[in-house]
Amino acid sequence: MRTQGLGAWLPRRRLRSPEKTAVVFGENQRLTYRQLADRAEAVSAVLVEEGVGTGDTVAYLGENSPDFLVTLFGAVRMGAVFVPVNTRLAGPEIAHVLTDSRARVLIHDAVFDDRLDAIESGLASPPRRIRTGASGRNGEAGFDRRMDAAGPAPALVIAEPDAPAAVVYTSGTTGRPKGAVLTHENLTAVAVNTIIDYDVVSDDVALMISPLFHVASLGMGALPVVLKGGTLVLEKGFEAGRALDLVEQHRVTMISGVPTTFQLMADHPSWASTDISSLHTLTCGGSAVPDRILRAWEERGLSFSQGYGMTETSPGATSLAPHMTRAKQGSVGLPHFFTEVRVVDDEGRPVPAGTVGEIHVTGPNVFAGYLGLNEATRAAKTDDGWFRSGDLGYLDADGYLYICGRSKDMIISGGENIYPAEVEALIADIPGVTGVAVIGIPDDRWGEVPLAVLTVSQGTTVDTAAVRAHLDGQVARYKLPKDVVVVEALPRTASGKIVKAELRERFGASPI
Repeated sequence: MRTQGLGAWLPRRRLRSPEKTAVVFGENQRLTYRQLADRAEAVSAVLVEEGVGTGDTVAYLGENSPDFLVTLFGAVRMGAVFVPVNTRLAGPEIAHVLTDSRARVLIHDAVFDDRLDAIESGLASPPRRIRTGASGRNGEAGFDRRMDAAGPAPALVIAEPDAPAAVVYTSGTTGRPKGAVLTHENLTAVAVNTIIDYDVVSDDVALMISPLFHVASLGMGALPVVLKGGTLVLEKGFEAGRALDLVEQHRVTMISGVPTTFQLMADHPSWASTDISSLHTLTCGGSAVPDRILRAWEERGLSFSQGYGMTETSPGATSLAPHMTRAKQGSVGLPHFFTEVRVVDDEGRPVPAGTVGEIHVTGPNVFAGYLGLNEATRAAKTDDGWFRSGDLGYLDADGYLYICGRSKDMIISGGENIYPAEVEALIADIPGVTGVAVIGIPDDRWGEVPLAVLTVSQGTTVDTAAVRAHLDGQVARYKLPKDVVVVEALPRTASGKIVKAELRERFGASPI
């Protein structure tokens, strides 16, 4: 479908709802759609001054702010490609993203000056750096002043559906992060899917507490709201008490997060006294929502929309409607409206309902490929164009998808397959458990046995005997963890997913 690309969104919003509040940021900053569109055009003019042209890449390294959005829309409206950089990356990792994407310009927050200074001399073609705010590094004008002084904006570039709009780097849990090329069609499709399946309307107010550099926050949070003309409340980070304050203050209708987000809000002292009556949409990804968190929010009249996806699907693949949360508990739902999902065996043949296999996804939201990695792109897709997720799951008789885990995370103990997600979901319901990962560790007799790695709330004691007793009778005995380890924190990606490779490296080298 030819739509002129993402660059046309803000000019069209400016025509339809010029004085509608588009963005709320901090205590005092509000931008209307007219102002947001004007600033994006000013960014385009600044990028032209820096020599950026169609097909060039523009990187952004910074926390959630209006600058992120105007850089995105300013870049794509002139045919450039936007590269959001994970703020949690170390210097060498940032260097890889900038080099691999061939970024011509990097717009960044001042807090990253030292990290960038340390890597700049090692870059073959360092990008031109523009610091956000009024002042640059050496007395030159910062991003704000550059936008204020910008000349006329270049003409809107009409983007073809398959033209790259963004390159989003994968979490890099194995090897170096790969740049997933997301086209204008990909990001439009995921926004439309979200609008349809989550009933996004122009009156919605979305609290953005997850980082926009993460594709879920961008593709299924910010972009659908902008497309519908709603309001984004941008937060640089997440603090449960402040999130509750913002819900009440701005009459927030939508929040997206991971299970820990919603648990911390429900556990906060202000939970019971905060007016959250405006909320109607809670979307949660990363892992299944434990039953105790479901109950806490249900007591306030709310249910979750849960889902499944990955960077390569922009990211939405499936969603579970709130009214099905209990009827299909444990499921990640049905395929999004313009997306298809299948489960196949090792030969690529669809398997019957209830049979575990690899999950494949197809649709207009599936990425174009990995930047500069033709072999990896070919390996990631089937001959008929389906994306091989590497995840294991099954479809029930009604077409609802259930996740069993990554294929590489599956534990084989005495010839029996153990899918960690099943065990993790049950352990997560133990009072005081705040995070859980089940991995396989070597065992002389069984080959591998499960190990549960937990985080727990302050003052809570959870040991191996308690976990095994909780699971006994709910799963086969070979699935019971041999040992339980409690740690201060689980290693996570920016999207909240647990990095099991780090846990295997730490605990899996030899039996506990």
